[in-house]
Amino acid sequence: MKPGFSTIMSAQFFSSLADNALFVVAVEALRRSAAPQWESAALVPMFALFYVLLAPFVGAFADAQPKGRVMFFSNAIKAAGCVMMLAGCHPLLAYVVVGLGAAAYSPAKYGILTELLPPSLLVKANGWIEGLTIASIILGVVLGGVLVSDAVFDWVHALRLVGHTGFFSTPIQAPLACIIAIYALAALINCFIPRTTATRQPMWHGSNLGFVGSLRAMTQDFAKSNRQLWNDRLGQISLATTTLFWGASGNLRYIVLAWSGAVLGLTTSQASALLGVVAVGTAVGAVLATLRVKLQRATSVLPLGALMGLAAIGLHWVDQLPVAMTVFIVVGFLGGYMVVPMNALLQHRGHTLMGAGRSIAVQNFNEQACILLLGLLYVLATKFGMGAQAALTAFGVLVLGVTLLIMAWHRRNIRTHGRTLARLLKLIRQDHHRQD
Repeated sequence: MKPGFSTIMSAQFFSSLADNALFVVAVEALRRSAAPQWESAALVPMFALFYVLLAPFVGAFADAQPKGRVMFFSNAIKAAGCVMMLAGCHPLLAYVVVGLGAAAYSPAKYGILTELLPPSLLVKANGWIEGLTIASIILGVVLGGVLVSDAVFDWVHALRLVGHTGFFSTPIQAPLACIIAIYALAALINCFIPRTTATRQPMWHGSNLGFVGSLRAMTQDFAKSNRQLWNDRLGQISLATTTLFWGASGNLRYIVLAWSGAVLGLTTSQASALLGVVAVGTAVGAVLATLRVKLQRATSVLPLGALMGLAAIGLHWVDQLPVAMTVFIVVGFLGGYMVVPMNALLQHRGHTLMGAGRSIAVQNFNEQACILLLGLLYVLATKFGMGAQAALTAFGVLVLGVTLLIMAWHRRNIRTHGRTLARLLKLIRQDHHRQD
């Protein structure tokens, strides 16, 4: 890997670590305030809100600026959301602000990979970044669970640190202060990310459009990029797959917390460890995918999505922790092995068609719109009495059914557009060999 890759990895690790710890802390903050169940379920779609609203702009912004600078300001926005929650702002509102920072961060995080690395290393780089992100998820949810435990709060309070009567005075404020420090560390590391030689692309073309005209032009440019990816015979399959995976798994985070409490009787701290188990399986699958799956064979992993759905459906009959842990590891493994090659294929097609930042913004828009839609449906279902066990079963049915549709779509593409697909795969193989 080129110099600077380890810096990107370090910044991503700490930023993602704080994201996942904050999610657990926000869930616990709502629980301690006796908020209705639907508010906790709404955390996931609220985090996705700005991903969808700002999708036409954040990709273009990432392509127009040094991506290390974009990542720095994004982490600063996340820290500001934590400060709002620390100051007593409603967790849902503060979490929306953190989502704003995440929406700006993602196009720069993934886009810089295509600027820094050749196509032949994209699967490996995605494996590293997804593997490290998953490691940060494991540690983040566990860290969040530990930080909100009463035992840790009593220990921290007994230290009588400077400001303990202010920033550390409750079991929620102390974890938030720790998470703010982690975001600050991630922002500091962002300052050392090297600038690449990639040409900066203007956010819009033409200087006399005015503010409204410029926004309209950026929206039209984004819509064009979105159409390009959905019309590309490989881009559409990889985009559909990653949209399904992240849309479902984004909501799975809260569903697992709710399911483990309802079925297994676990507390928030204990259930956060179960989320870590899912991430362990995903990390193993992601690492194996980087070793075994070449970019031109990325679509061969599609059947694993169907198996992942079947495994999730099987949890309907599970009520023992050891069995649940085993199934969750399998679900995570199948997801990790599937999403890394498909994500790399999508990045390659997007970078080829429109540029790194714009393609990641399109990807984020579709994935986060799916998270938002499924999350809102789950919020409504929860408000009207749907249990966590039924929700987890519905999640499995959804993943199974949509994966089968995507597989049928790809088979139809092979039958009707075989020459186009063969040409695209040949170009990918040529890029791979040229950069080896």
